[in-house]
Amino acid sequence: MLVAASALVIVALGRPQVLMSVTQSAGVDIVVLQDGSTSMRVTDVTPDRWQRSVSWLRTFAEVLSWRQERVALALFAHRTAPQVRLTSDPNALFFFLDHLGEESPFRLEDDTSWDTNIEDGIYWGVKMIDKDEELYGSRLSAKAFIVLSDGQSWSGEVERALALAQSRNVRVYVVGVGTTSGGFIPQLPTRRYQEPEPPIHSVLDRQSLRAIAQAGGGAYYELGAESDQVVALKILADIQRASRGILQRQEDFAELYWYFLLAAAVLVGWGTLLLKEQTQLWWQLAAAVVVVVALLP
Repeated sequence: MLVAASALVIVALGRPQVLMSVTQSAGVDIVVLQDGSTSMRVTDVTPDRWQRSVSWLRTFAEVLSWRQERVALALFAHRTAPQVRLTSDPNALFFFLDHLGEESPFRLEDDTSWDTNIEDGIYWGVKMIDKDEELYGSRLSAKAFIVLSDGQSWSGEVERALALAQSRNVRVYVVGVGTTSGGFIPQLPTRRYQEPEPPIHSVLDRQSLRAIAQAGGGAYYELGAESDQVVALKILADIQRASRGILQRQEDFAELYWYFLLAAAVLVGWGTLLLKEQTQLWWQLAAAVVVVVALLP
C-alpha cells in the first residue's frame, strides 16, 4: 500500500491534466424601450397609458427569475434617454418603477416630447448592448427588445433600425398601450389673452406596431387583451425558447493533482487498517502526527 501510495504522490507531483469539453447554455438579455411621449398621458386606459405600461413592466420584472436574465431600460420620445444598463439586479429596475411610475420624465411643455421616435429608441437599444460588450466582453445570450408604445405619430426610418437589430440577432417584441377609440392629449395651460390650441386626439396605431413586431422577428401583444402576467410569460417563453438553441462548447484543461493525492491517502489509510502488529500501528500514528505538525503554519 505504501509503495502504491508513493507512486501516486510521484504522479501527482507531475501535475497531470486532462482536456475536458464543457457545454455552456445561453442567458437572456432584454432591453425595454418605453415610450415616454406626450400621447402616453392619454387616459383611454386606466389610469393612463404611461402608468398602465409601467404597471405591466412591474409584472414582467416579477415573473423573471433574475438568474440568467439581464434587463436594461431606455425611454424615448423625440430623443432617447437610457435609464438602466443591462443588469441582473432587479433592484435597479424596481428603483425606476418606484420613482417614475406616476408620469413620464419628458415634460409636457417640451416640444420634443410630442414625438414618438421609435427608430432612435431601437438604435439606442443596440448601443446599450454594444456598450455592455465593450465593457464586460461578449456574452452568450439570446437578445430581445420589448417596445411599449401607443405608436401615435411615430417618426424615423424604423426599417433601418430594425435591420441593424437583426444584424445583431435581436428580436423585437411590441406591446401596444391604449385603445383604438383613443382619447385627447392633455393641453398646456394657456396664457392670458392667448387662444387655446385645438385638442389633439390620440389612438392606438395597432397596424404600425404590428408591422414593426413582424419585421423585427418578434410578436405583437396588446395590454388588456390578456392578463399582464400571461403577456409577460408569453414573451419570456419565446425568448427563452430562442436561447435554448444557442449553445457553446468550450474546451479546458482540468487539474488531476488532488485526485492522485486523495487516492494515495486512501491507500495509506486502507493499509493501516490491515496492520496486525500493535507496534506498526504506533509507528503509523507517530508518522501521521509528525506530518500534521509539519503542515501546520
